[in-house]
Amino acid sequence: MKTFPLIASIALLLGACSAGAQKPSNETAPATYRVTLDTSRGPVVIEVTRADAPIGADRFYNLVKANYFDGARFFRVIAGFMAQFGLAANPAVSKTWDVPIQDDPVKASNVRGTLSFGNTGAPNSRSEQLFINFGNNARLDSMRFASFGKVVSGMEFVDQIYSGYGEQPDQGRIEAEGNAYLEKEFPRLDYIKTARISQ
Repeated sequence: MKTFPLIASIALLLGACSAGAQKPSNETAPATYRVTLDTSRGPVVIEVTRADAPIGADRFYNLVKANYFDGARFFRVIAGFMAQFGLAANPAVSKTWDVPIQDDPVKASNVRGTLSFGNTGAPNSRSEQLFINFGNNARLDSMRFASFGKVVSGMEFVDQIYSGYGEQPDQGRIEAEGNAYLEKEFPRLDYIKTARISQ
């Protein structure tokens, strides 16, 4: 896996999670669907509109169906900017899903409460890491961050996600050690208990 750098002095985006290692699936998602993240702060419901970014919406749908995010830590949280997640609790699972997908044209802006996949700055480099925008981050739209979902319930819980560690957690170690590293070194990180399709 790759570590996501800073771009134009904006700290990029991505995260933590889990499930059983399996071959990535590629089902087509419904036109709209909802995902409930049962987080350590409270339930967060995300509504996805496939037309906004079909490729990203399909990948998220398949990750959720695979229970990929169960146990995922919000490992990179920057107050006022975003909460990043998407590296599985089990490193083998992250590796299985680390298969890049093509970029979607940006149709929906990165405003407060929206969900987007992170990228490395290179074209077609999205895979399994995502972020939820805390504020209006429309400046990301020109960097190929295609928003495809929005928090429709529970944004107050997203706002409470622990940000005290900032960018300290090392992505390389998360990739190698998973939650074993995060639980030991960064025990206050909030996390996703389960993520399920709810509608």
